[in-house]
Amino acid sequence: MLDKIYADFAWEQAAALLAIDSPTGFTARAAAWVKEAFETLGFDAQYTRKGSVIVDLGGADSENGLLLASHADTLGGMVSLIKGNGRLKITNLGGMRADNGETENIRVYTRDGKVYEGTLQLCNASVHVNSNYKVLRDFDNTEVVLDEDVNSEADTRALGIEVGDIVCFDPRTRRTASGYLKSRFLDDKLSVGILLGFAKYLKDNAITLPRRTWVHVTVYEEVGHGGAASVPAGVTEAISVDMGCVGDGLGCTEKKVSICAKDSGGPYSYDVVGKLIAAAKKTGADYAVDIYPMYGSDVEATLSAGYDIRHGLIGPGVYASHGYERSHIDGVYSTLKLLCGYLDI
Repeated sequence: MLDKIYADFAWEQAAALLAIDSPTGFTARAAAWVKEAFETLGFDAQYTRKGSVIVDLGGADSENGLLLASHADTLGGMVSLIKGNGRLKITNLGGMRADNGETENIRVYTRDGKVYEGTLQLCNASVHVNSNYKVLRDFDNTEVVLDEDVNSEADTRALGIEVGDIVCFDPRTRRTASGYLKSRFLDDKLSVGILLGFAKYLKDNAITLPRRTWVHVTVYEEVGHGGAASVPAGVTEAISVDMGCVGDGLGCTEKKVSICAKDSGGPYSYDVVGKLIAAAKKTGADYAVDIYPMYGSDVEATLSAGYDIRHGLIGPGVYASHGYERSHIDGVYSTLKLLCGYLDI
């Protein structure tokens, strides 16, 4: 029986990864951490040319291989204009929203390795001054206010900040005494942690999987092409281990693992979804089967790239997706149990 210590380990790994800024296009440090974390557990891990990480978990049947995909890239921003007052206009990376990131602390990474702090604020942010404070927030009427003594474009450029520099939002990661896990970017660093917890369970118990299994930690999922390449030979199925949606009209909660039957890209493999449901029942994983109205996954990118595989999508329930997200250690545990059941261990 899978011990819950592996869920705790998964969270510890996720929290460590969450501390590494890695919006889409700026993922090298996070990928290096992921590669080393799997290697520390004794598994071979390699970079792809694209910058993602492929991990070989081993297994007996190489002609019926399974690929488990998660992603280490997150939402974020990029400097699009240095304004005359020295403040920064930004454009989003992935689905980052200004109305969600307003008042969040940020870090700006320059090309020469400097890091500056600041805050995303509404332009003219003082309530006592701005008579139009209720305006709809977007990246045209918000700005990064740097925590530096800058008052002009020249002042900011003198710091080494330029258009194209990366803007990262503070994740504010914490675990509550009641087991809730709160952070920006649980999508999808929580599931990277889950796959590390799964790998540790295999290693600690000297388990040889019945089928050859790889992990693919992608770095461009948030812009739609993370899983479009690098599928190892012999893979017949790919499952995205991403976030499960929690919201109105869905059965999943933060304490469950979600099995997605259909999202905005269409239905997942009927065969794979059926086997996932059977595995959840077999292992006692607390699960829900849901349809996500606005969602796309790495394995859909894999199919769109022309790979002839069956596909599925699972993940721990995550509330407030693409915002300040929340899950629960029980959802992590149920996801681990589902993975073990699906692989018959």
